[in-house]
Amino acid sequence: MVKIYNDYKDQADFLTVYVREAHPTDEWQMKSNLKEDVCYAQPKTLEQRVAIANDFVRRQKYPLPFGIDDMNNAADLAYSAWPERLYIIDEHGRIAYAGGMGPFKYDPEEVRAWLAKRFGPVTQTSSTAAPATTGTR
Repeated sequence: MVKIYNDYKDQADFLTVYVREAHPTDEWQMKSNLKEDVCYAQPKTLEQRVAIANDFVRRQKYPLPFGIDDMNNAADLAYSAWPERLYIIDEHGRIAYAGGMGPFKYDPEEVRAWLAKRFGPVTQTSSTAAPATTGTR
């Protein structure tokens, strides 16, 4: 998603929303959580949820705008967001694209295709652009 964000951030607004913890230590922890040292209990307070989200942003150097679902899980319930899901909301506030439930049907390239159809394909990005050169021969 970071590359898609970098490619389209001037044409579209992006927001990542942290919802319930997908694999908390007190529910359904996975071996990969231990390996990656991402081990959290399911947050019981908004402050705990904010702390986990901030840790993610810091560890991953995550550049996308980031929101945090409230403890009533309003965003999760409204968008069936858990464990992960992608949506595009159009300028009229309507769902223009609803991605499949992650992790197996989570497909950022579908988002890229939608954005390319709407705004045009990206021909050159900051990550693939040739370095600028200066000087004379």
